[in-house]
Amino acid sequence: MKNEILRRIKQESATVTPESLPSFYTAMSAELASARDTFFSHPMVLRCREDVLPFLNDEFGHGIEHSKKVAIEASALVLGEAKALGFDAARRLALMAMLSGLLHDTCRLEGEHASRGAELSLMILRDYPLTDDEKQMIASAVRCHEAFSPPMDFGHDRTQLLADALYDADKFRWGPDNFMTTLWEICNYQEWTLEQILDKFPAGLEMVAAVQNTFRTPAGKIYGPEFIELGLNMGRKIYLIIQTFCQKNDCSGRLIP
Repeated sequence: MKNEILRRIKQESATVTPESLPSFYTAMSAELASARDTFFSHPMVLRCREDVLPFLNDEFGHGIEHSKKVAIEASALVLGEAKALGFDAARRLALMAMLSGLLHDTCRLEGEHASRGAELSLMILRDYPLTDDEKQMIASAVRCHEAFSPPMDFGHDRTQLLADALYDADKFRWGPDNFMTTLWEICNYQEWTLEQILDKFPAGLEMVAAVQNTFRTPAGKIYGPEFIELGLNMGRKIYLIIQTFCQKNDCSGRLIP
């Protein structure tokens, strides 16, 4: 019965869509197109996509689709911010951002998942054709991607951009993606009742709102808050759908006489 109720609520909530496409996708369309091409063609990325699969958990909302989006958008952010480095250096750093995105949630269900993910990243990348410094830069980015973690000052411009781009691309997912997919996957995984979901929703919305001012790259600070606001608007509508259902039924699905 609980799964049937959640399915009905999810089905109704699927009618709630973003009011508009985040402007990031038009403003940085060239960088995104380049990043997508790399994602589907670069040998190191193709290898990493296979290597991370055993460690990703699709049922918890942080699986391959999540990692793919973070990888592509972190890479695009780097391409947009690193032009002063020159073409080859910017492309190399963007490739590292893509690998960081694929690797960042490999330990998502573990305590201290960002630190554990950084350690696992070094193991996975052990014999990749990267320098030791590049591997350490990727691990540093993974270690610092967790929401609300204090921003690190690396004293190294490329590591800083890599880490900040990974953080921002991951937090873009707190916008519409959060309410279209992640919310429901986590609810299913945790086996929450509708009553529990209803109880947790206001605090969840507050947490999403709080991430709005934590974006780190110049582009993230421009486009990130829009992602979050679009997601919050969706979340408020979904919360109303759940409230309305629970006014007519109890949260276990039995009709109120």
